[in-house]
Amino acid sequence: MSIFHKLKRIPIQYPFAFGIGISTVKTSFSDYLVQTVIEKKEKIDWKRNLAFASFGFFYLGGIQYTLYVPIFGRMFPNAASFAAKKMKDKLKDVRGQFALVSQVFIDQCVHHPLMYFPAFYMTKEFVTSNGNPDFGKALTTCKQNMKEDLLALWKIWVPATLLNFAFMPMYMRIPCVAATSAVWTCVLSAMRGGDVIHSDDMAGGVVSGASFQLMKEGIGELFNCEVETDTSSAHICVSAAGPDKVGWVSLVADAVANEGGNITQSKMIRLGNEFIILMHVAVPPEKVRTLISHINSNEDLEPLNIRTSFLTKRQTGKFDKAVSGLRIHCLGKDRPGMLAAVAKKVSEEKLSVENITTEIRMDKSGNRLFSIDCDCTSSKRLSKKELEDLFEDFNVLKKELNFDIVDIRVHID
Repeated sequence: MSIFHKLKRIPIQYPFAFGIGISTVKTSFSDYLVQTVIEKKEKIDWKRNLAFASFGFFYLGGIQYTLYVPIFGRMFPNAASFAAKKMKDKLKDVRGQFALVSQVFIDQCVHHPLMYFPAFYMTKEFVTSNGNPDFGKALTTCKQNMKEDLLALWKIWVPATLLNFAFMPMYMRIPCVAATSAVWTCVLSAMRGGDVIHSDDMAGGVVSGASFQLMKEGIGELFNCEVETDTSSAHICVSAAGPDKVGWVSLVADAVANEGGNITQSKMIRLGNEFIILMHVAVPPEKVRTLISHINSNEDLEPLNIRTSFLTKRQTGKFDKAVSGLRIHCLGKDRPGMLAAVAKKVSEEKLSVENITTEIRMDKSGNRLFSIDCDCTSSKRLSKKELEDLFEDFNVLKKELNFDIVDIRVHID
């Protein structure tokens, strides 16, 4: 017997084990795919991935197999023979069609809202709670998200389940579910790996440019400023601008390092014939004056017109401890006033700007595209209603400025 035929017999001989294995690997890989490709994370959240893998192992591979094969097999004894019939015979079998619709109804309108989603949220809570799960909170979240979850679910699973129950033999039901579930798990991971507003934008496994994604990494990873967090060092802003020349970065970095300075954040860019430098330097307090004197008196750096100034905690509002943050990305055909409009909208939303980066890109047709990346914070935890309103405001701005993309990621501390 060939290897292919041996492999082909595995799901027939070991349907339960095969279903569990496929479900676990598929669920874990789907979440990994979302984190690396869609969310573009540099560091994988393995605890979140473990939640999906655990859910795939215990629920999708175990409980769902029991429901689809033994239980449905007893409730609908003619299901297997109906699936094996030719299409013309299926069309004549009214009782078989009724059984098919009944299976889909029980699965989508009873099983998923009453068992599947509660199990998913409780599994996620158990794995990610650091040993102190709050299942009541998990079930409350499940109830709040139920309408959005079911709408997204039905767009994928109703047609897939009809095909599965209508044509697949019993031993192939779980592998068929696993194949469809690979797409659905990507959707669920993007929707509920943290949480998401406007989850209807996610239907079909596509994350739209206008969808909010609520990330759980913590706001500190996005907007962690050394000036506020490092109290043991003195903090200096070094800015410079001068004629472009090879080696400027090396000279400035060496001058800072030689006097014990640590460059934590910097932006260096060539604009035409000018080279611009902006950097934050943390330095032991006793070495501050020596470092400043060394930089300012360095003859090799004189053409850069270096300026230094001391940095202290921000005074622009009560943002010393931000609890909500937004990373706003806008992209559209270049036109005057785009940055001004986005900055005005951020100000109207009472958000404090942490960082804005803009650049001109060229598409394949040679059109100039203007890209804006804006990180901003709020000192309060933004409610779902406030995020909905903010989303709508930026959606209006998207239409007014004809942006191709307006993507907003929300981070909560």
